[in-house]
Amino acid sequence: MKLYKILSVALLCVYTLTGYAQTGDQQGPKYDQHKVFSPLFYPEKGNEFRNAGGAPGSKYWQNRADYKIDVTLDTLKHHIDGTALITYTNNSPDALAFLWLQDDQNIYRQDSRAEATTAVTGGRFANRTYTKGDEIKAIYIIKNGKTQKADYLVTDTRLQIKLKDSLKAVGGKLQIKIEYGFEIPKYGTDRMGRQQTKNGWIYEIAQWYPRMEVYDDVSGWNTLPYLGAGEFYLEYGNFDYTITAPSSLIITGSGELLNPAEVYTASTIAKLAAAAKSDKTVTIRDEADILKGTDHPAKASLTWHFACKNARDVAWTASKAFIWDAARINLPSGKKALAQSVYPAEVKGNDAWSRSTEYVKAAIELYSNQWFEYTYPVATNVAGTVGGMEYPGIVFCGSENKTGSLWDVTNHEFGHNWFPMIVGSNERKYAWMDEGFNTFLNDVDTRVFNKGEYFTPVDEQKAASGLFSADAEPIMTIPDVIQENFLGVAAYEKPALGLTILREQILGEQRFDYAFRTYIKRWAFKHPTPWDFFHTMDNAAGEDLSWFWNEWFLTTWKLDQAITGINYQDGDESKGALITIENLEEMALPVTISIKEENGKTGIVKLPAEVWQRGGVWTFPYKSTSKIIMATIDPDHKLPDVNPENNSFSGLPVPKGVTALSVIKNYLDAIGGTDKLKNVKDLQVSSAASVQGSEVQMVSRYRTPGMFYQQITVPSYNNLVLTHILVNGDNINVQQVNHQMPLDDVAKKLLKEKSKPFPELDYEKNPNNMMLDSTFKVVNGEMVYEVDINITDGAVIKNFYSQKTGLKVKQIIDGPVDSTVEWGNYEGINGGIKIPFLIKTVVLGHPADFKVKETAVNSNMPAVSFQ
Repeated sequence: MKLYKILSVALLCVYTLTGYAQTGDQQGPKYDQHKVFSPLFYPEKGNEFRNAGGAPGSKYWQNRADYKIDVTLDTLKHHIDGTALITYTNNSPDALAFLWLQDDQNIYRQDSRAEATTAVTGGRFANRTYTKGDEIKAIYIIKNGKTQKADYLVTDTRLQIKLKDSLKAVGGKLQIKIEYGFEIPKYGTDRMGRQQTKNGWIYEIAQWYPRMEVYDDVSGWNTLPYLGAGEFYLEYGNFDYTITAPSSLIITGSGELLNPAEVYTASTIAKLAAAAKSDKTVTIRDEADILKGTDHPAKASLTWHFACKNARDVAWTASKAFIWDAARINLPSGKKALAQSVYPAEVKGNDAWSRSTEYVKAAIELYSNQWFEYTYPVATNVAGTVGGMEYPGIVFCGSENKTGSLWDVTNHEFGHNWFPMIVGSNERKYAWMDEGFNTFLNDVDTRVFNKGEYFTPVDEQKAASGLFSADAEPIMTIPDVIQENFLGVAAYEKPALGLTILREQILGEQRFDYAFRTYIKRWAFKHPTPWDFFHTMDNAAGEDLSWFWNEWFLTTWKLDQAITGINYQDGDESKGALITIENLEEMALPVTISIKEENGKTGIVKLPAEVWQRGGVWTFPYKSTSKIIMATIDPDHKLPDVNPENNSFSGLPVPKGVTALSVIKNYLDAIGGTDKLKNVKDLQVSSAASVQGSEVQMVSRYRTPGMFYQQITVPSYNNLVLTHILVNGDNINVQQVNHQMPLDDVAKKLLKEKSKPFPELDYEKNPNNMMLDSTFKVVNGEMVYEVDINITDGAVIKNFYSQKTGLKVKQIIDGPVDSTVEWGNYEGINGGIKIPFLIKTVVLGHPADFKVKETAVNSNMPAVSFQ
């Protein structure tokens, strides 16, 4: 499920202002190598079921569930009725006296446990309306040719069947026949539901039959209740299912349609045949067909018959409103599959769902070539009310998605066909084993799709504040226990980054990819635990990574690497340097350091994480031939260092004669000069950034004296307002997602400073409040002057100006709320002044690179624009 979108973070945001993140005071070094490199990480040795190398053991087993399901869809009552016949095989070494099934429709009952444990503020998994849940009419046990009524008990989302005779071990079989029905909820906790369009309802149907719980060698029966955030843990088997519905509906589902001649016209069959041979998208059904209503057999109802082999689940969709297109998927073995999309006419267009099939085809082909071949005959993308949810061979994606957002959610949901559809981990306990692994796959995929059309590198140093926030929780936490505002980090972003660090910084692509493919191959259609993954990666990559698994997955430790000194052999720069680095937080990771000398020579030093086995301070030699003017840890910002300000070191003093006032004057001259800047009476800057696949827009307005307006919105979420800041003299107001933010006097003074388009114009009025740091600093590989502005007690603004261009490239605010902003790509605008057209900041914990789209100078902005 694609949960980590701007909306989900915004609903429970913390007080951060624009790119602000609260941080605690540094308490000195916390690092202890004994905790990191402990020899006692692995709790158990291997056994006959799961060996010590992370592979299934010689006696590995898992049970099996095969399904025959027949239902009828009543579109007047929005109701489903039918029967499910489950053939259950007990391959375990244990006789089973009772069986457990998932009864997930009961989450929509008003008396459900999920409803009782939902906050009054609601949330993504909260019920918006209620149903009766699963309406169980009868359950029968069929065993040894005899049918008898079952002794069963429904407890919330779980159904227990008590057997008269235990089901035999190692191959014992029985059948469970269930007669049931349920009302289709309009909003099914963002996993299923129905959406009204101008041409009819779209039904997205999932969790639509009672499903067997998993009985395994780890926990026996896995009976965690379905509360919403925790997804599913399911047995594998074959599915044979039919859906009877009005003939005007197009139905598609997991697996293969077995009776196309009975439900399609000859024209539709011919178009599908053409699509199956085409690498370009072929239209099967357009809006004209929808309006004609003649592209189906002339019957009142039709029965659609599907089969899906070796799957853990099936889902389907139905609507008379569907536009439908498709194309061929080329698999590495030479086999072919079909990519297809169904969506309402409202969202067609090349900037929206008309490119969906292109995205589906690309994602499936890229994943198949890189990791493991796709195993289903069809891959269907459905536009509807569900924001993003995955099922074998079919996914539901929000119909409002466009361009990069549509690629992002489509790529993510189809990535789930590898985790957990092929590799069947326990999502109910370990969300990171499907969401995190899949998010990692998505990042690899997006880099190459259409030559990186939607790829934007992430500045992990800026992302660190979100990964290691004050409310951070360990990755290894049950998803229903993780607080909703941190679930996206713990289940998606942080585990994905962990795999990226392993691949790029610790193992290298060749070793990582081999080990990761080994894990997928070993556990395809099986049930791995976290320890199976850890052991497999260790063994296949040839590296004891227990220290990394511990710190990254089981703790909330932070990373803070620093350069603390550069000395020279015998005081002679030409004889080589001794560079000292420190680990100031609890986490250890490899170190990459870029070095530049006075004579122009550059170098890169890579140190393994094992240097931190010796303690929190490490000194290494570097063969310098002249004075080192710049040394920077992690120059490409690949690691989530919580304090990147100590990552760079320059031993060069600021030249004599340079003062704070001279630096400020050079900056003002560089952007147009004092006279032109003072002539700016009002200024508006409109910019946009892509955050988590969604466009985020920022509008900033200035009007002298002392008026400022800034608003950050997400258009694709009904113009959701993330941040609204208004300054009008002493009247200062800040809102985040419609919540009023309290401000103390220090915060108000900082915001008043922010209200000035060019605050440097006022700096010379209070020269005693300015201080030029005596040494050069480094910002993105550039030598800069640091000028500190004391706003008031407890609030300092640190401005950094390029030695080369004089332009302001960075600002750090130390105050009640801390922030860091970087600027670049200065361009001229009306009035002969220059402003930065690139603004790098953080929005609600996410790095955001805003690019300026429009500007207006002296446009006589009315006061009403500042509301």
